[in-house]
Amino acid sequence: MSNEHFISSKRTFRYYTSGDLEKAHTIIYVLHGYGQLSRFFIEKFKNLDENYFIVAPEGMHRFYLKGSEGRVGASWMTKEDRDHDIEDTIYWLDELDRVFEAKKPQLKKVILGFSQGGATAARWFFNGAIHAHHLIIWASVFPPDLPMETVIKHQSEKTNFFVLGKKDEYYAEDKQRDLVAFYRSMGFDTAQYEGVHTIHSETLEAILRRLI
Repeated sequence: MSNEHFISSKRTFRYYTSGDLEKAHTIIYVLHGYGQLSRFFIEKFKNLDENYFIVAPEGMHRFYLKGSEGRVGASWMTKEDRDHDIEDTIYWLDELDRVFEAKKPQLKKVILGFSQGGATAARWFFNGAIHAHHLIIWASVFPPDLPMETVIKHQSEKTNFFVLGKKDEYYAEDKQRDLVAFYRSMGFDTAQYEGVHTIHSETLEAILRRLI
């Protein structure tokens, strides 16, 4: 008979930044989707103006996208031992935020989570130590482990967004309607655009103009 055990140890995490922290009035933490890497994902935000400083943390789990060589992607977690992965991820994201809080405490903070990163972004926003002003969940289902009463209460104090492309290949039309209705029921503002499963720059810029 085997017995499961756990031990905590040091781990080094990677993140990328874009922009000039001194000129920015807002920091946007952008959490990538499944199988992406931060250094490529952050390029989707390069057209934002100098008011925004972008930070792209990378998921803890890296893997070969096909077979045992070639391109590498990252994931925030799997179904295996997910509770520890959630706890460890939120802990290191909080540590990351403290780095920039110490450098420029007056920054406004936005968390954006795309696809698989949307669930991690929501958990961090609602359960982490970070005091973020806004949450943008992009093309992602809401994590079922977050208590709805806590979320709805929190929502009364914040303006948050759910965003989805009308041609998103991962969500059929009926699923899109259900998702939009669900997020609206929790107090999220919603936005849709004529596009697929990706970050749509014009839509993001319009949302930021409303929030900041």
